[in-house]
Amino acid sequence: MKRMSRGRWALVVGALFCLAEQKLGPTNAVLAQSDTSPKVSAITDARLRAHVKFLADDLLEGRGPSTRGGNLAANYIATEFKLLGLAPGAGDGSYFQMVTMVESKTDAGKGLTISGGAGAPEVLAPAADTVVGTGVEDPDVSVDADLVFLGYGINAPEQKWNDYQGVDVHGKVVMIMVNDPPATASEPNLFGGKALTYYGRWTYKYEEAARQGAAGVLLIHTTESASYPWTVVQNAWSGTQYSLPLEPGQPTLRLKAWVNDGAATRIAAKAGKDLAELRRAASVRGFTAVPLGLRVGAALHQATARKQSPNVIGILRGANTSQAVLYTAHYDHFGIRDPKPDDPPNADRIFNGAVDNASGVAGILTIAQAFARAGTKPGRSVYFIATTLEESGLLGSEYLARHPMMPVNQLAADINVDSLNVLGATSDLAVLGTERSTLGPMVAAIVKAQGRTLTGDVEPGAGHFYRSDHFPLAKAGVPAVSIGDPEHYIGKDPAFAKQQRDDYTNNRYHQPSDEYSDSWDLAGAISDLQALATLGWQVASAPGMPRYNPTEQFAAPRLAK
Repeated sequence: MKRMSRGRWALVVGALFCLAEQKLGPTNAVLAQSDTSPKVSAITDARLRAHVKFLADDLLEGRGPSTRGGNLAANYIATEFKLLGLAPGAGDGSYFQMVTMVESKTDAGKGLTISGGAGAPEVLAPAADTVVGTGVEDPDVSVDADLVFLGYGINAPEQKWNDYQGVDVHGKVVMIMVNDPPATASEPNLFGGKALTYYGRWTYKYEEAARQGAAGVLLIHTTESASYPWTVVQNAWSGTQYSLPLEPGQPTLRLKAWVNDGAATRIAAKAGKDLAELRRAASVRGFTAVPLGLRVGAALHQATARKQSPNVIGILRGANTSQAVLYTAHYDHFGIRDPKPDDPPNADRIFNGAVDNASGVAGILTIAQAFARAGTKPGRSVYFIATTLEESGLLGSEYLARHPMMPVNQLAADINVDSLNVLGATSDLAVLGTERSTLGPMVAAIVKAQGRTLTGDVEPGAGHFYRSDHFPLAKAGVPAVSIGDPEHYIGKDPAFAKQQRDDYTNNRYHQPSDEYSDSWDLAGAISDLQALATLGWQVASAPGMPRYNPTEQFAAPRLAK
């Protein structure tokens, strides 16, 4: 029998889902609706489960970018868009905005060597002590450079904070702490107080060090500062890595590494320093970088290739096609991890990514169905975008922000769905970023109409606003919000929400154990998606465009246009 192509096979699967969905009745409609609003009754438990079960199936092999499973997921999503009547949204008339990426597989050899100071050279073992990458495409990358402890690695003029002041880091490796400097009694709002700012994110640390001319960075990991355990770093930075090709003149690092707290402590001791004392000194304004009298050596070999992976884009055209509202959710995950020597027989190596983020893709597909069944066009066009390469550093959405489907100042808002609530009904809806723009009051009114309350980031120190696909668009000036973790589950103990967040973070987040379960309770997710569908329709219909608050850092790009 002739083998069916992946694209045609995905079309058949999508058609089967469509036929099955025609037999499903509406459930859990909460918000009032009419012929001039999205048909939120189309957002049902059965439809959500059908999409998640397929996207998180072992058949899709963890949806790695530019892999068989990733391409199958992209074709499935495009098929669903077509079945719903969404027009192709890429510039070439297809559903696929192709993102060129650099795929690299790096062999760090024996790891990093720390020489100088007391005793024999210290070798930091790959995975156990450090994970190592590079920002260049060369097959062989070597580093032999002085090491400087640089505190938080922040240059923030508006905060009167510059860890680079008084030190020349050109050609050197800098050791940097993750997160922001702590607020003080005299400056309770320093770097956002308890809330993480972008200065605290690991992505910023690398970007600023490259701008300053450093050869490399060692980021110091602690579970508290990063908000996730070392195993997450190991999984995210092991195996195949992805990046966008460098643009002309763009600075980069030859060494991009993490070290765990134990390894960082040993490095400091080798230099005759106490890491705890260095941390305390770096937490005070006016800190001066500390040369450690050590050298970092690394010899990396990597196989690189340029490949492509698509953002999948469908359009529901509105009465005004020159402006648009976006819904985003990433469909990629980590694929299949390499075998480990200590793996048991039949070890599960597939990163199914059921919650993160097959659930989010299922969410925007059901919202798209609600929009497609409305009795009229939305006021502005609505783009539904399943992004690629989110797990590799928001690369698909970064590409989208650089190559938008229309001028970025004509994008009214981005509503991002990353990881739905699968634990039951809640009395609240958590939405990140509502305090930043005029979207906030709109969300609050919608949630109030549901008989619920609006909450924000329940863990502001984790910086969740900077960790998903709305963020590159926010940096470009697009008012953006993203779904967060609820705090109040109906009928559950008040401690339930935190217990479940911790359990997911420690045992399933970015691990093969993030799998679909028939035991999921999607009542809360349905209410959340109905609210987000109503929000998008209202933004599309509003006479004016949403805007960032004047004091918000993301207001500047749009004001400059």
